[in-house]
Amino acid sequence: MQRKAPEFSGILRKSVIKVPEVISQASGIIILGKKIKSTLFTTDVAIIRNHNADSILAVYPFTPQPIISQAVIATADVPVFCGVGGGLTSGDRAVEIAIHAEHQGAIGVVLNKPTPNRLIEELKSKLDIPIMITVVSENDDFQGRISAGVDIFNVSGAQKTANIVRKIREINPDIPIIATGGRDEKNIMDVIEAGANAISWTPPATSELFRTIMERYREEM
Repeated sequence: MQRKAPEFSGILRKSVIKVPEVISQASGIIILGKKIKSTLFTTDVAIIRNHNADSILAVYPFTPQPIISQAVIATADVPVFCGVGGGLTSGDRAVEIAIHAEHQGAIGVVLNKPTPNRLIEELKSKLDIPIMITVVSENDDFQGRISAGVDIFNVSGAQKTANIVRKIREINPDIPIIATGGRDEKNIMDVIEAGANAISWTPPATSELFRTIMERYREEM
């Protein structure tokens, strides 16, 4: 008989952000001995300290900076995937940032969609952690990415995410895939059934969480 896992949440830290339970049905990806089914898409250090996801996806819309990845890795108590550019930040600079991320303790690096395959090949020769590439369209050159050395696909295609995952699975049934699922459990399950091994999930914004707390405080007055 399978027993329910005992849980201890403490008193002061019991209010944590919890990823949707349906994500537990994903197969997961084992990276350096750690099984990852969920990854939290955030660089908010307060949220990074208060969640139950298996990992952090630290990708942001600015030039990658080692001090940011250092802050996220130091704050997190789970593995961190660090964005290292690949678009505007490319070439030698992206390589240096990726090597630095590995030395800081990142479990993987994430490249932007515009990344040329030659940069993937160079990173593959220098890193001992997985290289992840973000894809947003069914028209991406998936086989070219795989041949260049990509280890994981990070699928972020909004409503087309499940279709993109299926397309990748037609080309390669085994390559690891992390994909967005939105906040709707049905959508998340659709993406898992399409072939995603893990789900990236965007938590509520800090302002949204504060709004809920403040409304409760006002009701108590």
